[in-house]
Amino acid sequence: MPLRFPHCTRRLSRPFRLVRRVACIARSLACLVVLVHASGAWAAAPVLGYTVVAKFPHSTESYTEGFFYRDGMFYEGTGLKGRSQLLVTQPETGKVLQKLDLAPEYFGEGIVDWGPNLYEWTWQSHVGFIYDRFSLRKLREFTYTGEGWGMTRTATQIVTSDGSSTLRFRDPETFKEVRSIVVKDGKQPIEQLNELEYIKGEIYANVWHSDRIARIAPQDGQVVAWIDLTGLLPDDQKINAESVLNGIAYDAQYDRLFVTGKQWPFIFEIKIVARSQAKQTRVSQPVGGSRRQ
Repeated sequence: MPLRFPHCTRRLSRPFRLVRRVACIARSLACLVVLVHASGAWAAAPVLGYTVVAKFPHSTESYTEGFFYRDGMFYEGTGLKGRSQLLVTQPETGKVLQKLDLAPEYFGEGIVDWGPNLYEWTWQSHVGFIYDRFSLRKLREFTYTGEGWGMTRTATQIVTSDGSSTLRFRDPETFKEVRSIVVKDGKQPIEQLNELEYIKGEIYANVWHSDRIARIAPQDGQVVAWIDLTGLLPDDQKINAESVLNGIAYDAQYDRLFVTGKQWPFIFEIKIVARSQAKQTRVSQPVGGSRRQ
């Protein structure tokens, strides 16, 4: 059935009728776009909120680039040339149990555990390191092309980000790329993907200079949901403009999700909730609190 615009048929001179008709058609098409968007055809991924379950101490010297939880400890890779470190800390106290300083020419980036080993790569040096996870003794080095940003793993592959909208899946033995996905929310590519964590079959990704975490389907790169962490750390507790949200860790045994940021004073354990619920129930427990039921 053709579209009709009865409100466009007032008797005017021919040039005015033409202009009026074009304007009316444009308005009608705009209405159709709104209706299509409202129907969900172009809808963005849903946005979720959070509540704070507990918070743990975190050094404001740590420019967090890589972060994961394993065997009751936080593992953290920090950046900045001349200050990059690999740290193992006790959650409740923030005490550093193990520390390794990178050579001053390296800007440390993402880290991930793989069996008894730990992988770390660097921002622009194209050099990565494999350590014994228990002693932090370096076993060997590897090389790659492009920039190094975030890193996580599935059961069979290492997943990396490089600051673009692309995530690459790599063979742990060779670090060679096996496949890649472009991360999109609907049709919109999501750029500047940073620190990563693999949780319950999804890839969680920080977006540089954003207060949101993307939950990504590893099969096709679609964002299935966003977690909005706005207000988690007040601006007056941040060192500078680069003290951004960056760092996701997961305790699979107790289903606990941790987040932090570059030079933040705290690591937060959070629970994902509907945004309306988050506004009503957001709470903060004392430093060192935990939930291990």
